[in-house]
Amino acid sequence: MDELMAQRVRKLEELRRMGMDPFQITRFDRTHTASEVHRRFDELEGKAVTLAGRLVARRGHGRAAFLDLADHTGRIQLHVTEDRLGPEAYGRLDLVDLGDFIGVSGEVFRTRRGEVSIAVSELRILSKSLRPLPEKFHGLRDAEAKHRRRYLHLIAEPEVRDLFVARSRMITAIRHLLDERGFVEVETPMMQAIHGGAAARPFVTHHNALDIDLYLRIAPELYLKRLIVGGFDRVYEINRNFRNEGMDRDHSPEFTMLELYQSYADYHQIMELTTEIIRTAAVAVSGAMKARFAGHEIDLGADWHVRTMDEVLREFAGVSLADLSDDSAAKAVARAKEVDPDGPVTVATVLNKVFDIYVQPNLVEPTYVTEFPVAVSPFAKRKPDQPELTERFELFIAGQETANAFSELNDPLDQRARFEDQARQRAAGDEEAQPMDEDFLRALEHGMPPTGGLGIGMDRLFMLLTGTESIRDVILFPHMRPRAEEY
Repeated sequence: MDELMAQRVRKLEELRRMGMDPFQITRFDRTHTASEVHRRFDELEGKAVTLAGRLVARRGHGRAAFLDLADHTGRIQLHVTEDRLGPEAYGRLDLVDLGDFIGVSGEVFRTRRGEVSIAVSELRILSKSLRPLPEKFHGLRDAEAKHRRRYLHLIAEPEVRDLFVARSRMITAIRHLLDERGFVEVETPMMQAIHGGAAARPFVTHHNALDIDLYLRIAPELYLKRLIVGGFDRVYEINRNFRNEGMDRDHSPEFTMLELYQSYADYHQIMELTTEIIRTAAVAVSGAMKARFAGHEIDLGADWHVRTMDEVLREFAGVSLADLSDDSAAKAVARAKEVDPDGPVTVATVLNKVFDIYVQPNLVEPTYVTEFPVAVSPFAKRKPDQPELTERFELFIAGQETANAFSELNDPLDQRARFEDQARQRAAGDEEAQPMDEDFLRALEHGMPPTGGLGIGMDRLFMLLTGTESIRDVILFPHMRPRAEEY
């Protein structure tokens, strides 16, 4: 234990000897918050108030001192004098440290310098800070420290709390919109016997009671569709997904996803709903349908573009879907475009890599890319007039994938054939190909109505709407590689 911490422990021991153990206090009734006193000063001036919060600054000496108290709404100045508090209570200020939680009562007034303050008549130590807090600009020396010790980041930079409050507002607004549209919020298993619903590698865990391996879900899709089969008309889930993949500015192995399904709807109707969801989210975050991300100013209130996959490939990559007719043709495209797909060289892996490199960065204004090939859309319904393509869209804004949606495949025979094709891809080395799910097929065989589905990553959407360029900055406790504990 370093000396500063040891000093604080000695102060705690002294308080305990005096019968004032702060850790024995179980409640403290407040009448106002810091921001409320500022906002309602004209009404509260000269009246008694009671507040509680963390002591974050201290000035003065002798028989008078100014303290700054911070609560979840802001800061307010406290004026503490020996005359008003009494010699004994004032003397106990020596046992109060920066970082301690205190409760105060007193009258509201304004100092000669115009600072709204509280003339303290009673002060209690509600909890002791045994470890000194880092200074705002010197204690948290690097960005990683802010992510590793988010609690300190929130103390040192209270505006970060506002960011996460805005994230909560966004999700609440989306929930309200969907609830009004007749959707029912549900929860589906986080641990699944068969992982599915996305192209991703799963995390594996073991269920001791059942003595079986389970997978942390990569998506809730196949369980939500089971609910549609079972008679739910519209369902949604906002919850965590887990993908055992790389980490970068746009990817986290644990992330929050909105996924929804609407019976008797196709991807055109889901496209309209997607636009409404994102515009609603934007207003909830900033009060306007505007976004600034990666140097781009985006007007979400303007018309959004709709373009086919073939169109954007031709314009930005100089290739067409016809050039990717089979795996052999895909290998030729990979050589010509000098791309190295992740995993075996197939139509799916080459298309994804070419799109990521050549197309996606150019999709700045909100753009729905439609008509994906079946090879990269194992759960999307085929287009009746072009069965090699699907009724699928992905939404891109400021070069970022924002949403993914289908007219859902409800033909169990076609779905089985696609599972079998995915199984062949897995056997060829594609670890992200979909495994066979016989129970899901059995559910489809009982009949699923025409259905539209949608997935939106909440973390990426919030990044877009706040101009935040690292996913770690919008997740309260992102995963980090362990290292020695230090400020």
